[in-house]
Amino acid sequence: MIQKNLIRNFSIISHVDHGKSTLSDRILELTEAVDPREMREQFLDSMDIERERGITIKAQCVRVKWKNNILHLIDTPGHVDFSYEVSRSLAACEGAVLLVDASQGIQAQTLANCYQAMEHDLEIIAALNKIDLPAADPDRCAEEIENVLGLDPDKILRISAKTGKGVDELLDAIVERVPPPAGDEEAPLQALVFDSYYDQYRGVVSSIRVVNGVLATDMQIKFVQAGTVHEVEELGVRTPNPTKVTTLGPGEVGYLIASVRDVSEARAGETVTGAAKPAEALPGYREPKPMVFCGLYPIDGDQLPDLRDALEKLRLNDASFSYEPESSGALGFGFRCGFLGLLHMDIIRERLEREFGLSLVATAPSVAYKACLRSGDTVFVQNPSELPDGSYLDHIEEPMLSATIIMPAEYTGAIMELCQGRRGEMSHMSYLSPERVELVYRIPLAEVVMDFFDQLKSRTKGYASLDYEHAGYATSDLVKVDILLAGVAVDAFSAIVHRSKAAGYGRKIAEKLREMIPRQLFDVPIQAAVGGRIIARETVKARRKDVIAKCYGGDVTRKRKLLEKQKEGKKRMKNIGRVEVPQEAFITALRVDR
Repeated sequence: MIQKNLIRNFSIISHVDHGKSTLSDRILELTEAVDPREMREQFLDSMDIERERGITIKAQCVRVKWKNNILHLIDTPGHVDFSYEVSRSLAACEGAVLLVDASQGIQAQTLANCYQAMEHDLEIIAALNKIDLPAADPDRCAEEIENVLGLDPDKILRISAKTGKGVDELLDAIVERVPPPAGDEEAPLQALVFDSYYDQYRGVVSSIRVVNGVLATDMQIKFVQAGTVHEVEELGVRTPNPTKVTTLGPGEVGYLIASVRDVSEARAGETVTGAAKPAEALPGYREPKPMVFCGLYPIDGDQLPDLRDALEKLRLNDASFSYEPESSGALGFGFRCGFLGLLHMDIIRERLEREFGLSLVATAPSVAYKACLRSGDTVFVQNPSELPDGSYLDHIEEPMLSATIIMPAEYTGAIMELCQGRRGEMSHMSYLSPERVELVYRIPLAEVVMDFFDQLKSRTKGYASLDYEHAGYATSDLVKVDILLAGVAVDAFSAIVHRSKAAGYGRKIAEKLREMIPRQLFDVPIQAAVGGRIIARETVKARRKDVIAKCYGGDVTRKRKLLEKQKEGKKRMKNIGRVEVPQEAFITALRVDR
């Protein structure tokens, strides 16, 4: 067991792409934690999808040695959709390295992550990264950090994670400024589970931080919230390769395997204590609130049980998404899933397909509305098909965001135009420096989930950054748009949109379906309707058999008779015929807004 005063636990936090994973690589090299022959870029990003996209999705923990001290480093994601991972990681630390790109300065997620670290009362060490770039302006960025975050400019370190310049001074500063962990090894055991994943051979593998007491192999432990008792099978630390140890004391971070087969027992935020002398639960984590919802359906209905198992195992590794069963007349049985954002939704869908071999259809993303009824009751509507009938509705409220946008001052007009076009209202505007502006808008979530981020980047040539947080609900003039095929509503295509955008949405979906639905033996009307009123229409013309091909020359009445007979047959078919909609039509039409 290691002496507490030699341990330092810290996270690396920053905006997307400011160099967290590169700094982790240099620290691993400098502390000789990894053999130079095995070293690769983004060493701690273990998933293929992280390496392909060049982003960190899961926080990773590693133990390294620096001048007789033991450092537990947690590399965290930077994207706003994964801020829940950051908050969990910060709960296992006493300090945080705030990394700022010396060429870009403070960005939206820099602020958000720094405020999270301050809430956890962590020691913050600011470091300006990428000082080797020609465009780097460390003096301006240091001034910004002082003005916006109030940190002492003399204590701001200047480093290059790529070349390794200044990284050894950063490690010295961590040892000097981050306090060692508190905790009493004589007290009853209390350890916090801050991450878990499922291994099919060993069961649940949990990442833990020991707060009080000592955890040892072969010890009987209890998961406080689940109320179950297990025996510790293996303890270890990641250096970064898993290394077995016999004990973990206060302040140490490691992994625990205890033959846990039920994934619900070892959720993030669970407290591990001794079965003989149990202690009370530690404060866990606030449950994240999903903001974007979509339906996930297996293309092959036989894969439904596999999809359920996959969602359960994935939720152990990522507690920030939710799911519940639902059924659709068009797509069959599936699950309604809630996510923290569009990137989060995309990553989860891709992980389900890659890691579990599933083929899925995802419906168009939607948000959770509040339907306030005339009776005084309130109903949360995650799926447009759940919206109560208009005769019972008093009004509908939609979720709002407080969106913080930081960008160069020259793009202010373009971004204000974008936000106002999305029904946003400006709350605040301030200049971080003469060249950079911070705008805060109150804007409906439904207007942000589709292509807002893409538009933001394209209008500012990639220089704007966005951070957002939930800002309650507001009453709005919303309507449900139904799509009818041959007079029958198809629930998979229904959507709740603002009244001013209903016709545009209806027209777009109808045009897309007209291209995708094959011609039938009768005309198929595709209609978009609000209530009982048709707001858009397209028609798939009938496929026509040439019944008069065998008639050549002669009396025209015979040809007419055959055509009338064909018309009668089509009319009868229209009464009993059902429109065939290929699977591709659902996939294409449901992606119409992405």
